[in-house]
Parts: sequence; C-alpha cells; structure tokens
Amino acid sequence: MTVTQLASAAPKTLPTTTSLANSLAAALQAKKALIVMVSLDGCPFCKISREHYLIPLREQQNIAIVQVNMRSREKIKDFKGVDTTHDQLIRSWAVKVAPTVLFFGPNGVELAERLSGAYIPDFYGTYLDERIQKANSQIII
Repeated sequence: MTVTQLASAAPKTLPTTTSLANSLAAALQAKKALIVMVSLDGCPFCKISREHYLIPLREQQNIAIVQVNMRSREKIKDFKGVDTTHDQLIRSWAVKVAPTVLFFGPNGVELAERLSGAYIPDFYGTYLDERIQKANSQIII
C-alpha cells in the first residue's frame, strides 16, 4: 500500500479542542459561528455526518468545526474558561443523541436549532446548510 492509499484509508476525524472559548474566539474573528459536533465512539451515523458533511465543509469552506465526545473524560474548558470534561459538557447541554450538531455564537449562545440524529441522508445536507447560514447571519462584529 502506498502512503497515499494509507492516508485515504485512515479514519477521518474532526479536531477536538481544549478550549471552547478559544475555538469560539477564532471562529468569531473569521465572522463565523462555531459548530460543535457531539459524537459517540462507534456510532455509524456520527461517522456519516462527520465524513460526508462536516469534514468536507471544514476543508472546502473553512468553517470552524470541532468535535466533543460523549462518555469521554478528556479535559476541556467551556465557553467561560471553566475546566470540565467532554461528557460533563455534553450533559450540561442536555444532549442525549449522537450525532448532535450545535451552532454557537458570542458568549456560547446557540444561534440555530440543533441538528440531532441522522435524518434522511437526502435532506441532512440541506438542514445543515440552513442552520449554518442562520447561525452565521447572526454574527455581527
């Protein structure tokens, strides 16, 4: 197998973050909302959402997207800079379904309706685009 084949065979992931406040600040500086995907290890619908929609958006349109993981004890700072874990953060948002995509603006306020679950593939991209546009239209800096 060539290096190119190995790279294309590797699982595609979204970046995680150690600080939502810092990730949000970077997104807002670019006049965009911060998109956060809540994922669950082994979730086939999360993989589809991530690989077919979110990673291409991030790579092609330079959209700020990070991933947080259900059941993970990985450390993260919330929007106020308070130390927590991925799982505690997700519970504080009352997210119960993976995947869930959230759209955050200034002060960590949600700017568009959450996209929860896998929806019908024919419409998922449309629902995602609508929410991104709605969230980004509210970024005034």
